[in-house]
Amino acid sequence: MSELNDLPDDALLERLQRGAFDYFAACTNAQNGLVADTSRPASPCSIAVVGFALSCYPIAVERGWLTRAAAASITRTTLEFFRGSAQSERPDATGYRGFYYHFLDMQHGGRVWNCELSLIDTALLLAGMLVSATYFDGDGIEAEIRATADALYRRVDWPWALNGHD
Repeated sequence: MSELNDLPDDALLERLQRGAFDYFAACTNAQNGLVADTSRPASPCSIAVVGFALSCYPIAVERGWLTRAAAASITRTTLEFFRGSAQSERPDATGYRGFYYHFLDMQHGGRVWNCELSLIDTALLLAGMLVSATYFDGDGIEAEIRATADALYRRVDWPWALNGHD
């Protein structure tokens, strides 16, 4: 720990930021973009952590830790997973009415542990998607990212979450 205390502020910040990015790199399922809630074996995905990862990829590009093409690729994979995921009342669905369950299976993306449909975690996921849509401002895959993020944002049925109240 004393090693960290000896670092100048900028170097300490760089090391902490890189450590956060390395977690996402190590704990992401490259096939669907889901990110484990913890580094413990068999940890499920947390949709909030996916949102954090999506917002981290542009930082990683700017810091030179990830190429823009690689960041765009994993971002598109993630957004495509959520666009195609099951939105229904079934117990193994990924979400309902545009909202998502807090914890998902890392492989198939279905709800685990009878967890809640989470408004706050959905908001954190969407925030990451919107960061991605803002950062990736080019053509091709980057245009797909913007269109998919917008469609996922618009799919959320916010009035339903009010449960009939203001």
